[in-house]
Amino acid sequence: MRTVTAFIRRSPEACWKVLTDSSTFTSWVPGLRRTRVIAIDEEKRPREIQFEFAASRTYTLTYTYNDDHEMQWEPRLGKRDAVSGFARVERSEQGTNLTYGLEPGDARSAAENVIGDLEEVVVSFVRWMHR
Repeated sequence: MRTVTAFIRRSPEACWKVLTDSSTFTSWVPGLRRTRVIAIDEEKRPREIQFEFAASRTYTLTYTYNDDHEMQWEPRLGKRDAVSGFARVERSEQGTNLTYGLEPGDARSAAENVIGDLEEVVVSFVRWMHR
């Protein structure tokens, strides 16, 4: 799994709120057309989400969370098309350090991996947070 770390001039709480709010995903995840929450956990965070991408990829991811502002996801339906990964936010002196990891499914072509490119996802998230 490849990882990228980025600095964001916002609080960890603000970053965490966006990372756990699937209604914002189409605003910062490149190529994402739609999301649909299938299940939520006891804290009203998404437990399973269906994703529909412009490249005709549809899959679901299941999410787990810990108290240290870290989330992990793994494919449930459409495993070969989906991604596995994690996101962690940590307080820094002047904002937040985001560590984001992704591993594409086996069925993704090189062109489709560009849509889910790790660096582009992180750059898009940072841009969204700094708007």
